[in-house]
Amino acid sequence: MTGPYPAESEAVVEVVVVDGRSLSCADVAAVALRGARVVLADEVLPRLACERAVVDDVVDRQVPTYGLTTGLGSRSSYALPRDELARFSVRTVRGRANAVGDPLPASVVRAALIARVNGLAGGGSGVSPGIVPLLVGMLNAGVHPLVPETGSIGASDLCQLAHVGLVVIGEGRAELSGEVLDGAVALRRAGLAPAELGPKDGHVLCSASPLAAGHGGLVLHEAATVLLLAQTVTALTFEGFRANTSPLDTRVLGLRAAPGQSRAAARLLALLAGGDLTDPKHARRVQDPISLRCAAQVHGALHSALDFAGAALDPELNGSGDNPVVLAATDDVPGEILSSGNFHTPALALAFDTLALALTQTAAISAERMRRLLNAGLSGLPANLSPHGPERSGFAPLAKTAQALVAEIRVLSAPVSTDPRHGADGVEDDSTNAALGARRLSTMLVRLRQLLAVEAVAAAQAVDLAAPAALGRGPALLHRAIRELVPPLDDDRPCGADVDRLSDDVLGSDEVRSALRALTEEAS
Repeated sequence: MTGPYPAESEAVVEVVVVDGRSLSCADVAAVALRGARVVLADEVLPRLACERAVVDDVVDRQVPTYGLTTGLGSRSSYALPRDELARFSVRTVRGRANAVGDPLPASVVRAALIARVNGLAGGGSGVSPGIVPLLVGMLNAGVHPLVPETGSIGASDLCQLAHVGLVVIGEGRAELSGEVLDGAVALRRAGLAPAELGPKDGHVLCSASPLAAGHGGLVLHEAATVLLLAQTVTALTFEGFRANTSPLDTRVLGLRAAPGQSRAAARLLALLAGGDLTDPKHARRVQDPISLRCAAQVHGALHSALDFAGAALDPELNGSGDNPVVLAATDDVPGEILSSGNFHTPALALAFDTLALALTQTAAISAERMRRLLNAGLSGLPANLSPHGPERSGFAPLAKTAQALVAEIRVLSAPVSTDPRHGADGVEDDSTNAALGARRLSTMLVRLRQLLAVEAVAAAQAVDLAAPAALGRGPALLHRAIRELVPPLDDDRPCGADVDRLSDDVLGSDEVRSALRALTEEAS
């Protein structure tokens, strides 16, 4: 099965400068998908050194501090012996590496690593400064810890991030250049040395929610592109159906300014520009089915959901998710370590759930538009888009595939942020499932891209049969790309392979995506 994140075209080596304050979804994608080189900003290591001095001072004074001089979870009242603190860090990593299942894709592990590096770089963890350059070195050398796919309940990604910690200390397993190796071997081949953990370091390596945040960055980056693809495929269907574009009129939309709808309508019109369909008098019908007439409203809701998710994700990518947090000394205030709830991610989990529902709405109307194209009474085209009449099936059986994809997408849209909460002796009594929320979105995006490919196959056939005088620039670009891979349907033939080719090589093509972004840049 194709992955959720299509490979992007090779380019000059990119550099992402990590300062703890300005990491974007695009930066996450650059590191995770294209291997962009990571460089720490000049101020990062001095910042870490100042905070580490606070940790050392607390240890020297034996101040009771969660996870530093005391145990974790239900053992937080247990004072750790001074000579056990470093060993406790190692045991913390080993004892929490409990995730199960297949390894996450390397792209997701890289996304989690860059999210954690940026979170540490911004301050608050008190980590030994040498650990952050080691994590950067692993990214730049392509040392990818094997992290099983299941283990986070969204109260930090403890049981999965501990597998990263194992490699940091020269244990566990990692992938390097396509080969799975012991952690120590992978580090050695990459010219890196394992870290010797000090007090608190083991907890830091397992803490926060970088898997949810990093994977979320990839998801949002891809979801924004899939929305562009959905709008382009919709524009192609508009051309084949000869849809009425008057619902996209700014005067109409201004009478009820629903979130995102004007942006979605402007993008549809930008895609249709250059064709004759932007004039409503070229429409086949006075009023179209809702799946066409209200496309801007549904796509607008997805725009709005992406905005909501982006606002929830940014603090996770560019903030401290540690507990406790370390506050460096200032001229007036001594350094201290305070208990924190910053590891908790309810807003992010809610945003992922919202995005899942918005993607499902977009999927549902895609399947319905495809079915409207098959309906001769509505479309004015041959039944089932077959040029040969009722003795051929045309695209009718493909509608079942569309419905199967919608069913899977709908099941995956069930909220994950409302599950029952269970924790350590009733202390850790709330969680968010944010990492699961991001992971299921990856699968949803694959299925949605496949569904859009189903609609695109039918829409291209509809355009061939309708033979409009002039296509808009977006539909024309997409139609050309489709016909370079898939011929029009004449006699009945298997179409599943056509759909897979379009999903991978057209809708997954960086060249096509970039061209469509250029067409709609002003409208976006």
